[in-house]
Amino acid sequence: MQNRSNSTVRLDYYQRLVYKTILIHQNPVTGLLPTATSHPSCVNHAWVRDNLYSIMAVWALAMAYKKNADFDEDRAKAYELEQSCVKMMRGLLVAMLQQKDKIESFKESQSTSDAIHAKFSASTMLPVVGDNEWGHLQLDATSLFLLVLAQMTASGLQIIFTLDEVAFIQNLVFYIESAYCIPDYGIWERGDKTNHGLPELNASSIGMAKAALEAMNELDLFGGKGGPSSVIHVLPDEIQKCHAVLESMLPRESNSKEVDASLLSIISFPAFAVENPSLIQRTRDEIIEKLGGRYGCKRFLRDGHKTAIEDPNRLYYEPSELKAFENIECEWPLFFCYLVIDGVFSDDHQMVTEYSGRLDSLLVEVDDMLFVPEMYAVPSHLVEAEYRQPHSQDRVVAGGCPFMWSQSLYIVGKLLQEGFIVPSELDPLNRRLSMWKKPDIVVQIVVLAEDEKVQERMAQYDIHIETISQVSPIEVQSAETLGNLYSYLGKNDKLGLTGRVSREVGILSTSKLYSLLDKVFVFTPQLLDRFNFYTVNDVNLLASNFRQSVYMLKSNWRELGRPILTIILYRQFMENDRPPPAIISTFKKIKSGYLNGTRVVYGNLSDFLSTSCITNLSFLANIEQGMPDQLNPMVRSFLERQLSKPFSSSLTLRRQSSSKRKISVRSRKSAITGIIKRTRSIQIDQYDPGM
Repeated sequence: MQNRSNSTVRLDYYQRLVYKTILIHQNPVTGLLPTATSHPSCVNHAWVRDNLYSIMAVWALAMAYKKNADFDEDRAKAYELEQSCVKMMRGLLVAMLQQKDKIESFKESQSTSDAIHAKFSASTMLPVVGDNEWGHLQLDATSLFLLVLAQMTASGLQIIFTLDEVAFIQNLVFYIESAYCIPDYGIWERGDKTNHGLPELNASSIGMAKAALEAMNELDLFGGKGGPSSVIHVLPDEIQKCHAVLESMLPRESNSKEVDASLLSIISFPAFAVENPSLIQRTRDEIIEKLGGRYGCKRFLRDGHKTAIEDPNRLYYEPSELKAFENIECEWPLFFCYLVIDGVFSDDHQMVTEYSGRLDSLLVEVDDMLFVPEMYAVPSHLVEAEYRQPHSQDRVVAGGCPFMWSQSLYIVGKLLQEGFIVPSELDPLNRRLSMWKKPDIVVQIVVLAEDEKVQERMAQYDIHIETISQVSPIEVQSAETLGNLYSYLGKNDKLGLTGRVSREVGILSTSKLYSLLDKVFVFTPQLLDRFNFYTVNDVNLLASNFRQSVYMLKSNWRELGRPILTIILYRQFMENDRPPPAIISTFKKIKSGYLNGTRVVYGNLSDFLSTSCITNLSFLANIEQGMPDQLNPMVRSFLERQLSKPFSSSLTLRRQSSSKRKISVRSRKSAITGIIKRTRSIQIDQYDPGM
């Protein structure tokens, strides 16, 4: 580490660089950063994505000053830089808030015309182009906003001020949670490679959405000063779907793009969305091999943007015409910045040395400051020679210089290399650890009987189970009930937001326990619900689905605590008043401790209260009417209908003793809710019957 005086001088240089290349452009009223462009129709336009990447250098420099501040002047600089970040983030928040009606419509339609706009006026925060005049549906940009919001909040910045804003952020989560099946225009705003304005499924958008959902899950947007009402909730099944589709697509970006350099932001900083180390390496190698060059990386193959032969008067090209751009695509130093940061995070000194050296040779010096240009292009008189021998001709600077997005990541890389900040400060939520090997999952299994008759029949085969009534005061409900409860999440009458539209909940969501008032709820899996899935009536198929569910939990569980899988045996499953062979054989495997290659523990619900993942349904409070300690009247009426008995309206958690059992729910929250996130914790409990 450099001594104090040298550190101060060096940080002051970066502070001047940040001001001259980024903050000098920040609008003093809105906080937004207009993107420099030569196109007259795009002057004063602030792209969501560019703003977020550009502000990262300001955030990193603020943290560097806080660490090295010995004087009030340095602390003042750190505070000013932090507030510049807050101002920009709140500028984007206000711009998106003004499009709340679009979010509400998009949850139902998922139409490109209902998408939040991708860019706004830097001076008014209002839209600058019409709904159908731009490829606005860019899920990666909205997801990046949520990811950066989560990371900055975890670092200590206060960006969200009110519960209305919390409700809006919760609805932004709903906006991106189906990214795995929504075609969008992607990071380059063009959709299909031919630029015909056709959206397609993009791995970079899915990966960024997955990262944002994971980062926002159980995050308190008020930081250490918040409470249950300011916590964001994400259903784990939506994360798993994004994960499955993402890994099935990589290293490919989309149907039309074999590979895309934007995937560097998915396999490493800032998303860290891929957990398979071999897939990460394979994707990185594919990008470097097919897109890498002397001056950076191409965005994708046959990319005609800013090339010498591009016709600026044409927006679209026929697929056959794209051949003309092969081997002369512009190369972007931006991606060398990504690779430098990737090398620091992965502790690959060779990668850092190689790409930082190559990047330094591409910088443009102006007034003793080093600027990163947007791209390098083959000049028109050298195009034919480049066709004949790719990578043989010298290229010239094209586009903006400096390019704020590249300049920001360059500064972040330099601060990391010189030790002013460390990876954990840029990633307070520890997303970079997602690829680390995790402990094996132990699945807890609970089987309940519909009534005493089924219980007696099972006892004849030395299989002892409780009835639904015997587990009281624990409430056993269907997945449909949980879906209805989650429909109240994010509702806000002032903003006209109706909350979560979908009533579907998957097995990951029903494998948790839920607390509300003095009650503990357990929900049976949707795919094992006999009223909604007639296939459940086939006992052999039921047993097969059950085994697959156990393996699915083993492969995809990422929550704190163990998953608990609860099923109900109904009287109709009995064959001649006897349990069928499929059920008997499944129980024998469960008792052996392994089922479908998964470690399992069998027991009663009360045995697993201290080892299961428990979520508090605090969002069901009557917040909008100023009664956070009272249950929403509509929720109370719904629960009374479901439980067929009165339900208390007070949200004070009371631990009452039952004539049968006293329930004590162990808290699983850290001292500062949502700020420090643990990837997974397996707790061995002294009352665990299987250990």
